[in-house]
Amino acid sequence: MSNIARFFLITFFSLVSLSLFSQENAKEEMVIKKQLFFSTKHTIDINGKPLNFTAIADEIFLKNDDNKVIASVFSFSYIKQNKSKEVRPVIFIFNGGPGSSSIWLHLSSIAPWKVKLTPEINSSNIPPFGLESNTDCLLDVADLVFIDPVGTGFSRIISPGTPQDFYGVDQDAESMAQFIEKWLIKNNRWNSPKFLIGESYGSQRVSVLPRALMGGVTYSGVMRGITLNGIIMLGTTLESPLKKLTTDAKLERTASLLPTLAKTAWYYNKIDKTLSYGEFQKEVSSFAEKEYLNALLQDNQQKLSETERNVIIDKLCKYTGLSKDFFSSTLEIAPKIFADSLLSKENLQIGLYDTRYNLPLEHSGNDPVADDPSMARYVPGYTAAFRELLTSKLNVEIQDPYRTIDWKNISFQWQWARKETKEGPDFTDDLNVVLRRTPNLKVFIACGSYDLATPVGYAKKTTEKAKFSPDRVIFKEYESGHMLYLGNTGKLFSDDLRSFILSCSK
Repeated sequence: MSNIARFFLITFFSLVSLSLFSQENAKEEMVIKKQLFFSTKHTIDINGKPLNFTAIADEIFLKNDDNKVIASVFSFSYIKQNKSKEVRPVIFIFNGGPGSSSIWLHLSSIAPWKVKLTPEINSSNIPPFGLESNTDCLLDVADLVFIDPVGTGFSRIISPGTPQDFYGVDQDAESMAQFIEKWLIKNNRWNSPKFLIGESYGSQRVSVLPRALMGGVTYSGVMRGITLNGIIMLGTTLESPLKKLTTDAKLERTASLLPTLAKTAWYYNKIDKTLSYGEFQKEVSSFAEKEYLNALLQDNQQKLSETERNVIIDKLCKYTGLSKDFFSSTLEIAPKIFADSLLSKENLQIGLYDTRYNLPLEHSGNDPVADDPSMARYVPGYTAAFRELLTSKLNVEIQDPYRTIDWKNISFQWQWARKETKEGPDFTDDLNVVLRRTPNLKVFIACGSYDLATPVGYAKKTTEKAKFSPDRVIFKEYESGHMLYLGNTGKLFSDDLRSFILSCSK
């Protein structure tokens, strides 16, 4: 081949490569040009005082190491109109799943608007539904950012991104850390006191996420240097599903569940109320921690006598409202069996997410969520109220479905295995690392008394074993369920968070 021919050939391939590169860049630019952004202004009364704020619904693009856009994360930011230029705290808020959008907390007692359920417990699940202004909103003390992780809500994967880039404990933390970093840059909020709120799996997310926000050599491989003032968890669950529990540990969990069962029995008037509620709970808790746990351990080793067994059964019947027949073969009480048994004579099943809710026991489709008496009752109200929020308040013009929860593509594919950590660690391990790194960081752990999905007893046991310093970690229980702001506890919860945020922002 002559030099002239070689020159033209090289030039041709160079132009083709350049053209392909330009096309690739053009595609990316096209995606970025379509970036969604909606902004509206509002006023809300909080504690009798009007507060002006801006609501921004928009997306931030995530990139891989090759600087290619691989995902869009959609969020809803509520920002006080700040004429005095004060340094305002900002709270980043997640729900769980994994695979859930932030809709539940977005319409809760901490947000500018909340779902109106009629009544709030055992609400109607057919239209019309309601949306109302929330005077307990936290906007007076902090700006709020409700985040839908990749694949939920309006957030989406963009090719060349893949599900494997996002649907796992570490991958999720890395993507959320990148989002928060970009949000802080975009909104010039680097010096704002920063908080995380996570519900259900979100409590695990906010235990891991601070490590990705700080960054380092061994975990994320990059240094972001973002630290937090406070972490808030609700519907708290901090055990890894990969952790292999010993028999003794399983029996400890069984015993720790008893106070929740007893509170439910009290709620439904299934026990003799000779004691006050406080005295009853104190008695049940003492029995669960000592006699009941010891009986479970002894029974497992076949060392429990018939007389001792009958004494324990009598007390279990007294505290749970269940009949002696229930304990003919075991002293253990599984949450689902309890939910099916407590009101069986009335042909009612109680909810696992909130035992105060109930539906007929017969003709269940046995779906763990759609047929749960609590989720079946309030999910339709939330979804309808959210769509009303988008159109009537935020002027969000998106015709695509909003993915409330995606089990099929996210939850069922979730990678629980962790990098740079031993197999099956509790998420308290991550939290202890963060508490060591950030001596002024504080944690607020909240649980609902009527929650059998993430029972308060499980969370207490896990945190006790983590040996958190009591001056760093606050543990509080509310007379509610998994969504502990439902059922006349919303104001109390918001007020507690308000105090926590103010104390951590000084």
